Amino acid sequence: MVNNPLKKLWKGSCTVICKVKKQDPITKRTEFVEETVYTDEPCRLSYQTLTPTTDKNGVAEVVQMPKLFLSNKINIPPGSKIIVTQNGRTIEFSNSGEPAIYSNHQEIVLELFKGWA
Repeated sequence: MVNNPLKKLWKGSCTVICKVKKQDPITKRTEFVEETVYTDEPCRLSYQTLTPTTDKNGVAEVVQMPKLFLSNKINIPPGSKIIVTQNGRTIEFSNSGEPAIYSNHQEIVLELFKGWA
């Protein structure tokens, strides 16, 4: 097993929650419920500031793109809720698409969680 030197930079942790179909044993109704898939996974949250390209009411808008770095051994389905705790702050995100998978890690572009679709 190859030691991952990037893990030394991972000072945060994340919990991954998905919506899954469950059938109520009494009513037999199928409902979507939250299910925690991963808990306290080591990670690092980073922000990239994008060049302002839009103009809102005469003011340039600065946009930040949060990116999560974590092990490439775990599978996070698109649309999952990802709760990241780092530097004493906890923020809820959702992943905006497929991760970029590398030999030692994966990178996932995030957006603030606004609710389940």
